[in-house]
Amino acid sequence: MTEYMFAFHGGGMPETPEEGAKMMEAWGAWMEGLGDKMVNPGNPVGMSKTVSATGVADNGGSNPLSGYTIVKADSIEEACEMAAGCPICASGGSVEVAPIVEM
Repeated sequence: MTEYMFAFHGGGMPETPEEGAKMMEAWGAWMEGLGDKMVNPGNPVGMSKTVSATGVADNGGSNPLSGYTIVKADSIEEACEMAAGCPICASGGSVEVAPIVEM
């Protein structure tokens, strides 16, 4: 099985403690549903800096990363099916799915 990184982009922050509890419940249920295919649940991330030949920008790039998870799957299609159920998609965000290439 190949490992895949789910890179989360966007998504909304809860406006109330009740919304936050619902969001955490949805994330917990999604992660539990991944079962033993979950390799690393990951974490949310803070604002990144973009480093290029012209210097360092504090803008997080054109599509800032908001978190990550690592899973294992038999194919990228299976990994995409797993990502489709991610709660970030329901809150306006997206999941970028990329195979982790062993070197």
